[in-house]
Amino acid sequence: MVSQLSLAIVLCACALLSHASIPTVKESVHTPVRSWANIGSPPPEHILNLRVALPQSNYTALEEQLYQISSPQHASYGKFLTKAQVEALVQPRPESVTAVEDWLAGHGINSSQASQRSPAGDWIKLAVPVSLAEKMLSTKYYMWEHVDGTRLVRTTQYSLPPELHLHIEFIQPTTLFSRSQSFRATVVPDAVTTSDALLPLSRRVQQSSKSTIDPSCATKITVTCLKQIYNAVDYRTSATNGNQIAVTGYLEEFANKEDLQMFYAQQRPDALNSTFKEILINGGINPQNSSLAGPEAALDVQFAFGLTFPTPRTFYSTGGLAPFVPDANEATDSNEPYLDWFEYLFSHPDIPQTISTSYGDEEQTVPKSYAIRVCQSFAQLGVRGVSLLFGSGDAGVAGANPDTQICLTNDGRNATRFLPNFPASCPFVTTVGATQGFNPEVATTRFASGGGFSDYFERPSYADAAVADFFKQFPKETYAGLFNPNGAPIPDVSAQGDHYQIFLSGVQVGIGGASAATPTFASIISMLNDARLNRGKPPLGWLNPMLYLVGQNALTDVVEGSNPGCGTPGFNATKGWDPLTGLGTPDFKKLMKVVLEL
Repeated sequence: MVSQLSLAIVLCACALLSHASIPTVKESVHTPVRSWANIGSPPPEHILNLRVALPQSNYTALEEQLYQISSPQHASYGKFLTKAQVEALVQPRPESVTAVEDWLAGHGINSSQASQRSPAGDWIKLAVPVSLAEKMLSTKYYMWEHVDGTRLVRTTQYSLPPELHLHIEFIQPTTLFSRSQSFRATVVPDAVTTSDALLPLSRRVQQSSKSTIDPSCATKITVTCLKQIYNAVDYRTSATNGNQIAVTGYLEEFANKEDLQMFYAQQRPDALNSTFKEILINGGINPQNSSLAGPEAALDVQFAFGLTFPTPRTFYSTGGLAPFVPDANEATDSNEPYLDWFEYLFSHPDIPQTISTSYGDEEQTVPKSYAIRVCQSFAQLGVRGVSLLFGSGDAGVAGANPDTQICLTNDGRNATRFLPNFPASCPFVTTVGATQGFNPEVATTRFASGGGFSDYFERPSYADAAVADFFKQFPKETYAGLFNPNGAPIPDVSAQGDHYQIFLSGVQVGIGGASAATPTFASIISMLNDARLNRGKPPLGWLNPMLYLVGQNALTDVVEGSNPGCGTPGFNATKGWDPLTGLGTPDFKKLMKVVLEL
């Protein structure tokens, strides 16, 4: 009797174990993947850098503290957390760590092979061959080629044992077909006449009164033009008060220092012979061959650093883009630069207070789980006092690429839909749209500034009143079903985005894009941080609650223009916030008055 009972227990346990070990689908994407073609199997020895995301133990508390720290009415405003305090909130639960380590050990991966972890331990990085990844994830990887020639090694679904689903949020690269791209793809070069190229623009513009804007700024934007337009002519930043500004570089965008010196000579002579700190992440490089100079990097570095000099300056160059070589035994196609960048920043206690980024992709191309985790990572920086600014895009309501205008969902329905961009749609960054001209300043016309509403992230409460006012002016049922009216609003603010004068490979050129507006607004924020630090106050950190709740009257409302796309006129600029120019463009002196009273 006892023997039969023992046998029954053993059989039952075996059955349960067998059932538990059968992997079930964790994530999948609809096939066929639009704009991507399956071109065959990668070599089994090709190395994938897998990242395993473990659930963060107390992220809810971190987000709650972020709102308190960033809301001007709250008693905790400006009381940022330390690196150690953030890590304590996002570290994984011990049971998750044990479950994942046991699973890895079952595939022959010991703790030393899984030793690459984020400072909080909520990410594990593994370098494994495709053949092992396929066994671990019960999947099949393929090589995929985009219509633009980009190649990736990805799968359309992967599975994990059911008992692991609660301990792993996701694993990438698997179903991530996003191509984080610079919005430089839509910048529009200006023609530069010989006489213009020879004339120092800054000197010509500086002859005008500080209370006026030089007429030449209507067609050629310089550092002095921006200071005149945004009421910051008299302000001088400090090099020693602890303030810092940074711009990010991805996708082999290199910042040429000789170009920067030429820019300084023309537009910021007092900055001549100064340079920036260069931080190379994950194999990032910044070669100084003039022919390799990148337009996006040139634009970001020259204007962000020109506007804020002598504030200490940093250029982050993050690797991750290289041609996929089918017979190479290394991961050459990791297109997830944010994760490597986060890993670096999270490991350092001293981070620049203002960071400008001009990269992104259509939100729907990013798996929602991945987008949420990246957005939460931005929150981790915000709670440490960092202001993050991103461009809204240059294709109006049509996503990231103005040339394709394929406004269809990728969930198998092929439904017509406006396409918001990510990370622009993340509420924990401040998204910048593009304008042009002055008296009045209007939305850009040579390209359509990106804007709309997120399909992934709900509208935060701080934006409720501003968005509600917009919908009072917006005809009901217009574009019904084409966007999510309850989604996070895009953009938050705007700034000049066309006719910027830069030096590229030794030649003066004009350039435009939302990628121009971003470092400009970031520079204004850096100057505001400078003013606060001079008064012994903390930096601004996550900006959005402040901008929507107390800063709107210190911004200049833009009420002309539209952002066409998807075969529609898009949204119109209107009084108050709108999904084209946001709350408006900065007035530095008005904003400084606001932030110094906080």
